Amino acid sequence: MKNIVILLSGRGSNLEAMLAAKLPCRIAAVISNKADAKGLETARAHGIQAAVVAHAGHASRDLFDAALAAEIDRHQPDLVVLAGFMRILGEAFVRRYAGRLMNIHPSLLPAFPGLHTHRRALEAGCRVHGCTVHFVTPALDNGPVIIQAAVPVHADDSEEALAARVLAQEHIAYPQAVRWFVEGRLSLGADGRVRLAGERHPAAALLVPEPDADRK
Repeated sequence: MKNIVILLSGRGSNLEAMLAAKLPCRIAAVISNKADAKGLETARAHGIQAAVVAHAGHASRDLFDAALAAEIDRHQPDLVVLAGFMRILGEAFVRRYAGRLMNIHPSLLPAFPGLHTHRRALEAGCRVHGCTVHFVTPALDNGPVIIQAAVPVHADDSEEALAARVLAQEHIAYPQAVRWFVEGRLSLGADGRVRLAGERHPAAALLVPEPDADRK
């Protein structure tokens, strides 16, 4: 059974989703850069080892990354999962875990990398928004896409309402991506794109708003 290590900085809702999904792997540890992260409480309640590597206690990003990597490596993970981990990781760290470092971002990448994605989607007048699970590369929010989930944007949406709709899909998409990895179904092609064994392709396009019925 493969080991995974989960990194988080806050409430840990994606951790809860992975626990609920009963994935065929062992969550060896949950690590946070914040001692008060609620996700650590969730880990302990499920008998999972929880650790803190506080970024504030290190004089540079490189020193923090080194300390974080040392803690991660104690658990010999096959996969490292970023689940709301609010620190930008350096290139050396990312390359250390190349092909086994996964992240979820609350937009349909490559649209809206970085912060405030829901607000930016509303400001841009997007009709469709969503989330992306991807392998991490040194470029921020720019790695091979594993799975994406889309939601409609309603005319009367608030930032909070849209965020909640996207989060519900995160809780489906992220456990699925992890499941594919631990089952050995994911691979990276020579073109840098993800290949998924047994992938089923969608049957039709998603058009929002829908075309006039008499013109379909």
